[in-house]
Amino acid sequence: MAAAAVGVRCCSLLPFIHIDTRKFKSSSPCYYYWNNNNNNNNNNRRRRIDALFWGANEKKRISWSSHQQQFSFSLKNKVISISFVSSISDIPSTEWDACAVDATGGPDKFNPFLSHAFLSSLEISSSAVKDNGWTPHHMIVKDDQQNIIVAVVPLYLKTHSYGEFVFDHSWANAYYNYGSSYYPKLQSCVPFTPVTGPRILIRNTSFKHHVFDFIISAMKDLTAMSQLSSLHVTFPSQNEWHKFSQKGFLPRIGMQYHWTNRNYKNFDDFLMDMKHNKRKKIRQERKKVAAQNLVMKRLRGYEIKAKHWDSFYTFYRNTTDNKWGTPYLTREFFHEMGSRMGDQVLLIVAEDGDELVAGALNLIGGDTLFGRLWGCQPQTYYPFLHFEACYYQAIEAAIELDLKTVEAGAQGEHKIERGYLPVTTYSCHYLIDEEFRKIIEDFLVRESSQVKVVMKLLRDSGPFKEGVL
Repeated sequence: MAAAAVGVRCCSLLPFIHIDTRKFKSSSPCYYYWNNNNNNNNNNRRRRIDALFWGANEKKRISWSSHQQQFSFSLKNKVISISFVSSISDIPSTEWDACAVDATGGPDKFNPFLSHAFLSSLEISSSAVKDNGWTPHHMIVKDDQQNIIVAVVPLYLKTHSYGEFVFDHSWANAYYNYGSSYYPKLQSCVPFTPVTGPRILIRNTSFKHHVFDFIISAMKDLTAMSQLSSLHVTFPSQNEWHKFSQKGFLPRIGMQYHWTNRNYKNFDDFLMDMKHNKRKKIRQERKKVAAQNLVMKRLRGYEIKAKHWDSFYTFYRNTTDNKWGTPYLTREFFHEMGSRMGDQVLLIVAEDGDELVAGALNLIGGDTLFGRLWGCQPQTYYPFLHFEACYYQAIEAAIELDLKTVEAGAQGEHKIERGYLPVTTYSCHYLIDEEFRKIIEDFLVRESSQVKVVMKLLRDSGPFKEGVL
């Protein structure tokens, strides 16, 4: 295959922010002063990076970076451009979703959290926006000759580490104590959502592997040129995780609990794979919920009305308030998401008489049910209702919908005895400062060893009969 040359040009400074790098001391590790009042149009032009591929064995020409990359490309006269937008609304939903569908492996494996509908709901509802420390800076990769988008990357400039579920607060504190700035940083993720999936959403083209490599190089150069501390890719697919690790990112692993459908016909069929004591306990818990005269309903799409979302927002706020959490999502988010995503939304609710008293929010993917948020009415307590709404109803729904997996979100070892086993999650971290990079790399090696030991212990002591797994 002929070697390809790459030409890169940068047309402007970063459009999303103007930074006054005067530091001030505070009790918080985030101590940049932000000045975004510059209305100079020349400084607000969209940044554009062009990669020119052709078949000649020429050296690549890079005018804005000293990094020397090697690219190969089999097609001639192919021009690929990269630009950035400050809102996903600037990208046609059909083109974004086409990239997301191809990246996830087709409609049968589609991840709804990567959809234009979900991500735009976060922005429109003012949940993931600049004022909350999430400045959208999404990447568009375009085949200029065909005038089509061949890849997109959900990307955010962040001024804190909240809503990520991969914890780097101690890294930020270390930077601060050293007199350096950890924030702002770049983050490729789905805000507030610890769901594994591709982060470089790329179309199935004959040159997609080369575009993938070029995107990684552009992201790294963007981080360095913008004088940011770091670039983070959280909850990527395992395949992406390996590729990022080969490109200078520090690999990190974590753990979640997922339920797997082993071709079960119904809930009792699933229970027969459990050890006797675990099976008995689950049946007792479900009976105790039924004895409280609660009616469980699974609402989907048009069945979910505005009143349900208003009630669920109350439940959500009750959970965050009681758990000393932060209510990242606004009331408007649930209404926006519900109207935009239709049948991909499954809301499991509990009714006590005519009153809605609890709910669990799920999204339906190509082969997975994603459990996300739970809450109940303030000043109420129904024993075992949380397990029923979040875990058992989700399992029943997955069996009915012939889905392979239920992802029940982050944390919670109590999920194990209810059939949800530990699985590995992934993240990748690119740090500019070499000294900090070495320190964090050493920490991650030790952390990974501990995570693997814990996962093995948990799986070995799992709730299933011998030979089931």
